[in-house]
Amino acid sequence: MFEWMQESRVTSGLRIDFSTANQQTAEKFIAKDIESEDQVNRHFAIVNEQDEYLGTISLKNIDLQNKNAEYAIVLRAMAIGTNTATDASTALLSFAFQDLSLEKVYLNCLSDNRRAIAFYRKIGFVFEGEFKQHVYIKDKYHDLSWLAVLRKDYEKTV
Repeated sequence: MFEWMQESRVTSGLRIDFSTANQQTAEKFIAKDIESEDQVNRHFAIVNEQDEYLGTISLKNIDLQNKNAEYAIVLRAMAIGTNTATDASTALLSFAFQDLSLEKVYLNCLSDNRRAIAFYRKIGFVFEGEFKQHVYIKDKYHDLSWLAVLRKDYEKTV
């Protein structure tokens, strides 16, 4: 995890600045998730057949009353472009809609992160809107795109 936090190819499109992250930052994230008994956030390690860590995929802010959750994924640079994100996302969406019975999974990302948006659309997310000048990163305001996949649309693809 610490490796991708230091990889500009991975973090350049993220809203969070990981430039000050260290090994302890990654270890605290993992320990907090393991110790947490709440089901508001569910983080899963993505691994290959050799059990090597490739990234993390998450459902965050799980709201069982409104039946929605926020999707997030980050991969090590070596896993980008290998179909790892597609496979992990397919599994996570199945978990969200079948196991948790959610109606909607949503995400937001920087609007200028075209590669990410193209990927999200490929796996079924639909553009819902844009918040103009919504986040301030590195001395500049950025627009934030919102995308989502609804259960009814997901079920058409499986």
